[in-house]
Amino acid sequence: MDLQGKKVLVVGSGISGVGATELLSREGAFPILYDENEKLVKEEVKAKLSPSCKGEVIIGKLPDEIREQIELVVLSPGVPTDTEFVENFRKKGIKIWGEIELAYTFAKGKVVAITGTNGKTTTTSLVGEIMANYYKSVYVVGNIGNPYTLTAQQATEDTVTVAEISSFQLETIESFHPVVSAILNITPDHLNRHHTMENYIATKEKIAENQTKDDVCVLNYENEYTRAFGENCPAKVVYFSSARKLENGFYLEGEDIYQAQSGKEQKVMNIHDMNLVGMCNVENVMAAIAIAQAMNVPMDVILATVKAFKAVEHRIEFVATKRGVDYYNDSKGTNPDAAIQGIRAMCKPTVLIGGGYDKQSEYDEWIEAFEGKVKCFVLIGQTREKIAECARKHGVGNIVLADSFEEAFDICVQNAVPGDAVLLSPACASWGMFPNYETRGKLFKEFVKNLKES
Repeated sequence: MDLQGKKVLVVGSGISGVGATELLSREGAFPILYDENEKLVKEEVKAKLSPSCKGEVIIGKLPDEIREQIELVVLSPGVPTDTEFVENFRKKGIKIWGEIELAYTFAKGKVVAITGTNGKTTTTSLVGEIMANYYKSVYVVGNIGNPYTLTAQQATEDTVTVAEISSFQLETIESFHPVVSAILNITPDHLNRHHTMENYIATKEKIAENQTKDDVCVLNYENEYTRAFGENCPAKVVYFSSARKLENGFYLEGEDIYQAQSGKEQKVMNIHDMNLVGMCNVENVMAAIAIAQAMNVPMDVILATVKAFKAVEHRIEFVATKRGVDYYNDSKGTNPDAAIQGIRAMCKPTVLIGGGYDKQSEYDEWIEAFEGKVKCFVLIGQTREKIAECARKHGVGNIVLADSFEEAFDICVQNAVPGDAVLLSPACASWGMFPNYETRGKLFKEFVKNLKES
């Protein structure tokens, strides 16, 4: 699309919106960075943009005369696509893009795209490191926190871009075409945004909608939704499984990962040779190996990277041992399925911090996964009463409701004894108490760091 001189409305003034505005300006468009939040200060938002960025910043109500001039709308991921504001543009025939579609339009090279309810960040980070150890030009972008728009113009035909893609970002793709895609798993999440599970599943599957049989899609055989999608996927499918042998694909048998091709199997590695813990990370590693192999990276490069790779911050991250107690930060466990992986990774009696913003999740399966490991369950945030009621229903005792995060941590310290673990794995978003899960995780780590040994 030729955007020269066109007025483009960028909705949302966060990191994604700023990146989109900068790219549009460099491509000769006239971007308008817009945020309806009237509490924002226009000058502070404008200060996020580089001095060379040609565009305008509007806060609060969008003037009608500006609205009539818009030729393209670029939504930040946090902006729902079904609001009246967005629908009014759509009815006029104006294209609605997201930052991912915008960046892809101007980028070069090959794209690897990874989505899934859980495991995206770890897998994307690992794949990014594998690619960087083989290819000369590699960017890791997307939901991982690096706007795709900031690297799009720097990419060459030899560049590999590894993108973590959320369901929010997939809502607005149009021509986005990865040569290798992956859907790690699909479990209930963000239903307050997508409304139904069917909508959420369909959105995740969009990652492969522009692929062909010349491309590869890596799927989890043990997830009912991704396994079913494999039957209709437009790309060549490579499965991975943590529960059974496969005739083709990667699978776990005992403590070893194998690759099978036409029924012939070959051992790839032992899971104890990697630094990551938990079955979720075994699945992430299998997915990463499958993705990298599809990108023609030699297996020795893949395995050397896997064995050296350390846990992503905030995802079942070991923090420290204090007073004989191991502390783990799993703040990125923002939904029940992610939190299930967190508690399953624990092999000691565990004091667990849960709760936060209510995304209309159900918590039964998470609590059933405790399997007697949780000796004290400390709950915070908007969902604490809802989770406590669910936990009591499943026979969980020693439930404590805390009024603040600091109080919750103090309760954990009081209840943990040498040989125990303390795990922050909330099963909920951080909103309402924190701006994001990173802030929540960093505060937990700070509390652990400041905890005196006696």
